[in-house]
Amino acid sequence: SLLHVTYGPGFQVCQSLGGGTGSGMGTLLISKIREEYPDRMMMTFSVFPSPKVSDTVVEPYNAPLSVHQLVENADECMVLDNEAVYDICFRTLKLTTPSFGDLNHLISAAMSGVACCLRFPGQLTSDLRKLAVNLIPFPRLHFFMVGFAPLTSRGSQQYFSLTVPELTQQM
Repeated sequence: SLLHVTYGPGFQVCQSLGGGTGSGMGTLLISKIREEYPDRMMMTFSVFPSPKVSDTVVEPYNAPLSVHQLVENADECMVLDNEAVYDICFRTLKLTTPSFGDLNHLISAAMSGVACCLRFPGQLTSDLRKLAVNLIPFPRLHFFMVGFAPLTSRGSQQYFSLTVPELTQQM
């Protein structure tokens, strides 16, 4: 229960904007949290839909309708493009038919990288508010594309070293 937390710096919400649960219920949850805790920071990891990954008819409608709620109620939105993740699996990782597990593996690795400064102590330790202050030039411009390297597939158990140009190419 959130009532027992003495200091909660903010909220992180993971949602897909293609289906009804993520785009409808997810944005409703975000707006209700904003009403209840207006002083807390809100970071979302929002997966935008792609026709390559899903063939749901209402995805093109759900995503734009939910973006308005993200503009109004979220402080930081990490945009995860399903089509880009699919292309990374197909082209970079050479997976012929990427599964949802493969896509989720890449997304979870990127999410972990974004949030590591919130979880581990160090010189660059930050919180959601410091991230927002340093990254957002204007309040409504809070949508970020996530970059991540090195890219490895879920089943890849071999260790290899990449050169700087190879890492740059993956970004």
